[in-house]
Amino acid sequence: MAEELLQGNNEKLTSHLTKPLLAVAFLASFGSSMLYGYNLAVVNSPAQYIKDFYNETLSESHGLTPDGHLLTVLYSLTVSIFAIGGMTGALLVGRLVTKYGRKGTLVRSTALVFMGGALMGFSRWCRIPEMVIIGRFITGVHSGISLSVVPMYLGEIAPKNLRGFLGLIPSIHICLGVFIAQVLGLSEILGKEEHWPLLLSLVAVPTMVQLILLPWFPESPRYLLIERGDVHATIAALKWFRTKGNIQAEVEEMQEEQRSLSSMQTLSVCSLLMDSSVRWQVLTVAVVNIGMQLSGIDAIWFYTNDIFRNAGIPDPYIQYTTVGTGAIEVISGMLGCFTIERLGRRPLMIGGFLFMGLCCAGITVSVLFQPQLSYMRYISVGCVIGIIAGFCIGPAGVPFLITAELFKQSHRPAAYTVAGCLNWMSNFTIGFVFPFLEIATGPFCYLIFCAVCMGVAVYTFFIIPETKNKTFLEISQMFATKNEICEEELYPNSELKMALMNGYGTLDFHDKK
Repeated sequence: MAEELLQGNNEKLTSHLTKPLLAVAFLASFGSSMLYGYNLAVVNSPAQYIKDFYNETLSESHGLTPDGHLLTVLYSLTVSIFAIGGMTGALLVGRLVTKYGRKGTLVRSTALVFMGGALMGFSRWCRIPEMVIIGRFITGVHSGISLSVVPMYLGEIAPKNLRGFLGLIPSIHICLGVFIAQVLGLSEILGKEEHWPLLLSLVAVPTMVQLILLPWFPESPRYLLIERGDVHATIAALKWFRTKGNIQAEVEEMQEEQRSLSSMQTLSVCSLLMDSSVRWQVLTVAVVNIGMQLSGIDAIWFYTNDIFRNAGIPDPYIQYTTVGTGAIEVISGMLGCFTIERLGRRPLMIGGFLFMGLCCAGITVSVLFQPQLSYMRYISVGCVIGIIAGFCIGPAGVPFLITAELFKQSHRPAAYTVAGCLNWMSNFTIGFVFPFLEIATGPFCYLIFCAVCMGVAVYTFFIIPETKNKTFLEISQMFATKNEICEEELYPNSELKMALMNGYGTLDFHDKK
């Protein structure tokens, strides 16, 4: 059977962007990554309506008349519980992708979206405010899972020269999700009191599309071969995604990695953290994921309306200005996606963080001089737009991409668990701490974000190598010197030889005599 599948593939390995690759990238991102962006922004427009709903139901059910402080706490819980759910989902990633595979995890996790969407959609009809909070938590769990699994899946199915392009498609969909939530939240569309439950529950629509179509696509070939040992399914999956050309080089590269891991099981998080052979990779993942959230982007998104209001934009028009920033996010994300394979990962990361740092400093200066110089308010608006654009071009998506690239198959699930937990923890921390930080330091708080952005840019410049057009094994070799490991440790089973079958290795290994 394998011989029939392989017959006729005597040409050189081709790595063109095929329709199946593009389709699965958009489908996986549309039903998962886009929901993350949508859920980040969807609660902003109906904030007052949700508070009114809490006020009414608490009065009806418990005879309470909550004050403004309690309503603010309940609304803040509604917003922040999403991040707690995300952290919970990130903790489950390693176990789920090892047991069910990458595509299998995405398909199974869709049940969480339907549960969360139903709870939020029927909360007003049932007059139960807890349904909104629980629904947000459940959708957060789904986003915590998909935020790691989608880039892992796309990174493993992509040829090495397209891994960057496909790896940034999820970040475009995150920006698109934010933009769609802003548009649907306009008062002319669903930004009315009677429509907010529908606005929250629309997450079920793209998930339904994904659930119908994604099962027809193959599982990750690397997962099938290295973790499941299924040669036939691996070759069939590669032929599905590549459609033409010689897949022999890819199969051999995967088998080379499999030989280097043949005595190793998938690592746990504790084992990953104690493994000295990936010390610098783990540190890099921690720096870029924490830096991504502590760059100030979440604070900027949260306080955009206040900055626009201070700039003199009338309140009725602020919602349209906010939609404009969402459009800039999508355009910037597309710019990063279409240039990453030409420029590489490092320029997008270094340039994005440096530009964000300069704009953060610009906000501090413009706010300080705004009372004396009226035109400074427009500079502050420009800096806000600059931070958003700089973030979406590189720092929004590259950290998830390089988390896949820096680790071999045995380490990758645990690495995504660590990256996801740090990402969500930092997200929750900045959302909780920033209001107090702003009260204590005023506009100087943006200098802290400036320092974080500059620090990550410097770390990237000196530590992170360029991974463009490199195999996973080649990237591991690039870190070997930093981790002070020799080639024998990098390939612990290099004495194993492969039995050949028409030029392809089977999974039967024998010791070198």
